[in-house]
Amino acid sequence: MMRRGILAVDEGSTGTRAAIVGEDGSCGPSFYAAVDVVHPEPSRVEQDAEQLLQRTVGVAGRAVAWARDNGVEIAGMSICTQRATAILWDRVTGRPLAPAVVWQDSRYAAELAQLAPQWDPILWPSTGRPVGTRAPFLWAARRLEELDIPTDRVLFGSVDTWLVWHLSGRARYAISATNAVAFGGYRLREHAWDPKWLAQLGFPAELAPPPLDDDGDFGHTDPDLLGIRVPIAAVMGDQHASLIALGALTPGQGTCVHGTGTFVGALAGDEPPARLGELDGVLCLVGWRSAGHSRFSLEAYSSTTGSALRWLTEDLGLFASAAEISALAATVPSSDRTWFVPTLAGLRTPVQRPGARGLLVGLSLATTREMLARTVIDGIAHAVSDTVDALRTTMNRPMTRLRVGGGLAASDALLQSQADFTAIPIERVADSATASLRGAAYLAGTRLGIWPSLAHAVADQEPGQVFEPSLAEADRRELRARWQDVLALSLS
Repeated sequence: MMRRGILAVDEGSTGTRAAIVGEDGSCGPSFYAAVDVVHPEPSRVEQDAEQLLQRTVGVAGRAVAWARDNGVEIAGMSICTQRATAILWDRVTGRPLAPAVVWQDSRYAAELAQLAPQWDPILWPSTGRPVGTRAPFLWAARRLEELDIPTDRVLFGSVDTWLVWHLSGRARYAISATNAVAFGGYRLREHAWDPKWLAQLGFPAELAPPPLDDDGDFGHTDPDLLGIRVPIAAVMGDQHASLIALGALTPGQGTCVHGTGTFVGALAGDEPPARLGELDGVLCLVGWRSAGHSRFSLEAYSSTTGSALRWLTEDLGLFASAAEISALAATVPSSDRTWFVPTLAGLRTPVQRPGARGLLVGLSLATTREMLARTVIDGIAHAVSDTVDALRTTMNRPMTRLRVGGGLAASDALLQSQADFTAIPIERVADSATASLRGAAYLAGTRLGIWPSLAHAVADQEPGQVFEPSLAEADRRELRARWQDVLALSLS
């Protein structure tokens, strides 16, 4: 029976949820509210920070009420958030000074591309990422030029900075390490901002939020907002929290979260790998930072996986659902005659090609719906396997385990193909929907003594179904080589 728990909040790109994570590692009912996303122009993606705050407070309040009604003592609070979404606000009124700019925003991509030749060689080894296509500090610098308000009234940060400042009764102003690294300009080894990069972007370094450990001192919750006063004991980026919850606690262990796109992450160790920047799309992050010590992780992203199935079902109407595609794919074996390259929104790994387009080749009059479904599933598995291979190469060590969650993880056909193409056992976790909630809560509960360590926090998770590789190594290598040839066609 759950007696103590952590109030866990997960503020994502399209919605915010809250639940109580108990001392047994389980998650109580999840309370959810959608958050609007606005696209004023094709390159601009924005949100209302005030709405984001109010809906987060609302779902957190419902979780607090559930705990009270069920006799659960709330020992502390954890927060995980979407990363690299930036907010400017007035410290006097507490209100936003502009719409929040969301992490998908690319309004400055062309301008940043001009900085890349000079700055990429500097940023890669120190910050673990290139200039890229977004820069929250550049956006903030431009907004500061337009605002008619004294600079000393302006506060700036990511979603976690905004939420913590309000939820702590305006007592704590900071950014967690795992959110800072997503902003760019965060020096991995020094746990500090790069003043020269901020100056290049025209941003005053004194306005950058101070980075804190993910389980650092984020103050206590304001009783006027949530009805309780407990420590805000952990604050993290959402993918980093999933890394913990899915049990990637030892270097070489990895996670794969299938959503609209697919994130693959792996714990790299106590030092950033030496080969950063050799392969496009592989970023080095702080997996989590605790007690002044960072555990580093690698991450790569396939942008069109779940969205490819949505395109085939909802936009083209070729299949009734993603479940139908998976079921049809399971009825026929993989083939080296037909190929689907799901680069419908560009390619990030193994090479960065924003203009790359999808490809469907090898069709004939003998191609059936079942064969087409198998080709689509295998194409997604190949694309995800490219990110796995890139992580293995960058950290220069084998990946010993890959635990998989998210919507597409329901597909047996996809996970078997992933196992075959990567030669890694794939474990479908029993509860991936709450991974971000639970991961941040585990870090908070470890700080508060609910669990003696993160390993103890995840130890009681139910084992998932494991998909073992079934291809002979020679066959796997040949199939992967053929895939690379087909992938090259989509880049020509």
